[in-house]
Amino acid sequence: MKTVTLALSFFFVSLIAMAQQKTGVDITITIDNITSNEGKVLAGLHTAETFMKGPGIQNLQSTIEDGKVILKFTEVAPGDYAIMALHDANENNRMDYEANGMPKESYGMSGNDMTMGPPSFDSAQFQVKGEDLEITIRF
Repeated sequence: MKTVTLALSFFFVSLIAMAQQKTGVDITITIDNITSNEGKVLAGLHTAETFMKGPGIQNLQSTIEDGKVILKFTEVAPGDYAIMALHDANENNRMDYEANGMPKESYGMSGNDMTMGPPSFDSAQFQVKGEDLEITIRF
């Protein structure tokens, strides 16, 4: 009986250990210059194929506290990525534009490229290898 109990104990411990084994990289993003606590922040993790074409391969959202949010993309496989973030002040889940085509809401991306015109994947791109990453995005 002791042998069966001991064997079952080892079996369950090994299952728990395997379930907690990490298979990808975590990417933590911080945005700390949000102009108001109204609305929420939307963020998407993109590949070259999804950048500026719709939802990312992972999408997150967060309420804003004291002009700051911290979001974490989990289990990201190695590769080339970019992150886009938006302060969705009116919570309509999309970017709003002025009549002249300029964005009404604050946005930012990895790489913090603030040139005029639409952002490019190349300017926002970063590589995921084997280490967890921390990225600060400025609006």
